[in-house]
Amino acid sequence: MSKRTIIIGGLILAIPVLAVAWWLGSPLFLDTEVSEEFPMSAMAIVPDDMTQEEVEAEMEEAADSPAVEVTDTMPEEDAPVVISTGEFEDFDSVHQGSGTATIYQLADGSHVLRLENFEVTNGPDLHVLLVPDAAPADRDGIDGYVDLGSLKGNIGDQNYDIPSDVDVSGFGSVVIYCQPFHVIFSVAGLG
Repeated sequence: MSKRTIIIGGLILAIPVLAVAWWLGSPLFLDTEVSEEFPMSAMAIVPDDMTQEEVEAEMEEAADSPAVEVTDTMPEEDAPVVISTGEFEDFDSVHQGSGTATIYQLADGSHVLRLENFEVTNGPDLHVLLVPDAAPADRDGIDGYVDLGSLKGNIGDQNYDIPSDVDVSGFGSVVIYCQPFHVIFSVAGLG
């Protein structure tokens, strides 16, 4: 084999190895900050022919419109109701987290998980899980979880819609979980 063939073969192998190494290692050095407001439409009743996102867009458009004097009083909408809340804690000396996790019931009966003043050690492919166990000690403790999706950022306030078919009373904690390595990063026991 020629030296040139060995070099080309080495480069072909090195590129995917470096890409995987960057994907796995870069979150340890980079933070992703999120700053989502509590949904403006949280207290609105969503019509059957509209989605929550469409109502939110219309409310944002109306908020940007010039002020109009209203003489009739608007009926008070039901405020979001706190179903359960908890504080994130460090899982171990490497995987650390802080902030508040709160499940709200909105006026339309839907539920949203809100993370506030949130910060967690960053990692690859972190997910937000609702877990039946109030204090899971390892990956076996998250059995029966509901995955609310990828973590939007390891720092900041953020919202996660909870599917309508999920009974939120059956969950004891919110877990930040690393999918590739099956590692818990932080847990917020709900109460």
